[in-house]
Amino acid sequence: MQLSALEIERYARHIVLQGIGGPGQQNLRSAKVLVIGAGGLGCPLIQYLAAAGIGQIGIVDDDIVTLSNLQRQVLFKTTDLGKSKVECVKRATHELNPHVEIILHNTRIDAINAYELIRDYDVVADGSDNFVTRYAVSDACFYESKPLITAAVSQFDASLTTLRAHEKRRDGTLNPTYRCLFPQAPTEGSQPTCATAGIVGALTGIVGSMMALEVIREIVGGYGSEDEGLVGKLLLLDYLNLRFETIKYGWDSENPLSGTYAVLANT
Repeated sequence: MQLSALEIERYARHIVLQGIGGPGQQNLRSAKVLVIGAGGLGCPLIQYLAAAGIGQIGIVDDDIVTLSNLQRQVLFKTTDLGKSKVECVKRATHELNPHVEIILHNTRIDAINAYELIRDYDVVADGSDNFVTRYAVSDACFYESKPLITAAVSQFDASLTTLRAHEKRRDGTLNPTYRCLFPQAPTEGSQPTCATAGIVGALTGIVGSMMALEVIREIVGGYGSEDEGLVGKLLLLDYLNLRFETIKYGWDSENPLSGTYAVLANT
């Protein structure tokens, strides 16, 4: 289906952009993206995905809007206090771009329902705030062969990576899984939460926007021939010292998803 005249005008800056263009915009309109969490990362991520013209955006969150959310979760208003986050997101997103279909999953994702939730989507973006959810989502994405963009923030720091753990690199080696990057979750209570350590609100806007850039990159097939993306790379942001660093990580033969033992156990 061709873009309408109104869509061509709306997405004109994408259509003339080398790296997206008309075909890329068509891909964006046909894409289905699942966003885990409508919080500090999810709000700017959803905003920019909707503005970009993603055809269908699924949102997983079972929380309600609270006053402390408003410092960083920019899709919500004071009048939204006590209301369902996903319902408020749907309203705000529709006001931004009525061409986008919003699918609400008013539930908490876990290791049991993750597979069913992500199955019908092309790309998954995880902005959750705990390792239990991150492992559940990343494991399900591996088994369901879905690309995953995942990020985390705390205080003035953030991290971001893209996972295509179900695929191989150009040289034939396996792409790393989330469990290659973080083999074990930190012990409970060892990592401060946003509630206990704080978070500068604008940082979530930066990182959520970068997540949207990575999602769009996945959908359009890269922004150019030299585009390497963040597969096998962890982008670290230290905004207190204005430092950005990218570190490479690789496949771990001991990971339980695609590691040597896992392969042998399934042969």
